[in-house]
Amino acid sequence: MCGRYRLSRRKQILEERFDVPPDADDWSPRYNIAPTQPVPVIRKKPNQAVRQLSRLRWGLIPSWATDPAIGYKTINARSETVTTTASFRDPFRSQRCLIPADGFYEWQKNGKIKQPYCFEVAGGELFAFAGLWDQWTDPQGKVVETCTILTTTPNSLLAGFHDRMPVILRPGDYDRWLSPKPGDTDTVMRMLVPYTESMRSYPVSMRLNQVQNDDEDCAKPIELEAPPQGRLFA
Repeated sequence: MCGRYRLSRRKQILEERFDVPPDADDWSPRYNIAPTQPVPVIRKKPNQAVRQLSRLRWGLIPSWATDPAIGYKTINARSETVTTTASFRDPFRSQRCLIPADGFYEWQKNGKIKQPYCFEVAGGELFAFAGLWDQWTDPQGKVVETCTILTTTPNSLLAGFHDRMPVILRPGDYDRWLSPKPGDTDTVMRMLVPYTESMRSYPVSMRLNQVQNDDEDCAKPIELEAPPQGRLFA
């Protein structure tokens, strides 16, 4: 799964990397992005030739939902069932998006402790998760746009941490993934595979466990303490 991630680049860098026009909206670098928070998303809407950078709430609320609380359960979408799951099958056809990131987190259990680790592509490069978005209108008529991150089986690096990992798209697939027109489902499904190119991981501070902590220290590598010598033979 993917329940926390990092986007430490400023908006101007995202605009250049993902070829989106500049706008007045801005944000600060984020090191501990959590579900239900607004996140930068890149998409193409129907009848628009250029990419658009927007901020959507993380946790997809389907257009037909009666209770927005469903968004707490839909921060991720399983690739294997995305075409049949009610919350995701319609967005998958024509409301796909890129969700930029430069790191994400998983936890590894060590006794009673769950140690967070940061995962990066290459040396911390920008990349994009495969995402879906939808639009929901609340009873007062307010439009809420939300998104989800697709997941797949883990690669060799992630396998020791979790049985899922986020889908990381290759730049050459961005345009096909973003196409708002219902297209070749088989083609886009073939993109939903474990990432096999260069990645690295390292342990980070337990400060990451608290959502209110959102600074550079959350993502810095740390040295793990060795277990007391007397426990080596327990």
